[in-house]
Order: sequence, then structure tokens, then C-alpha cells
Amino acid sequence: MNAGLLGPWTLLVLGGLLEMVWAIGFKYVGRDAPLWQQGGVVLALIGSMTLLYIAMKHLPAGTAYAVWTGIGALGVATVGILVFKEPATLARIVFLAMILLGIVGLKATSGGGQA
Repeated sequence: MNAGLLGPWTLLVLGGLLEMVWAIGFKYVGRDAPLWQQGGVVLALIGSMTLLYIAMKHLPAGTAYAVWTGIGALGVATVGILVFKEPATLARIVFLAMILLGIVGLKATSGGGQA
């Protein structure tokens, strides 16, 4: 499968952002929520997985999966802190920064695929 006009790294980042949407949706969109909200969570899940699938055709699987999950974890934790007033302890911030450093490091050291 071809990555098309957008490079595999761009698709991977977009997939990671959609991962944030469905992960937050799992927590905050209940079974009694309107159908459009539930459908949005499902579409974000499908889109996220599809973009990961396409990116993995052009990038090492371990790198793609680590970056994809890292973006999701970092993003959900950040939204939790900024929007949902979850704890922002120094240790939590340091470990989230380490995830970011890992994502940047994997991008910098893994050849293959355009930006």
C-alpha cells in the first residue's frame, strides 16, 4: 500500500493524534452518549489503525508502533493535565518528557520513509 502524497511519518503522526481522540473518547463518551459521539470514537479508532497500518508498510514496525503509542500516551496525558485537571507532578512531567524524547529520538535515528 502506498503512503501517497503524505509521507509515512506524517501519516504516523496523524494516526497518533487520532489515537488520542479515541482513547479520550473511550473514557468520556459513555454508552448513553449520542450516537454521533460514539460513531466519532469508532471512526477515530478505525482511522488511527488504518494510518498506522499504512505507515508500517514504509517504516520499521517497532519504530512505528512505539511512536504511534507514544504520541497517543503523551497526548492523552497532556490533555488530561491541561483540560481535565489531572495531577501534574514533577515526576509525571519528567516521564512525559522522556516519552517525547523517545519519539524524537526514534524519528531522528530510523531511516526510511520521507517526512
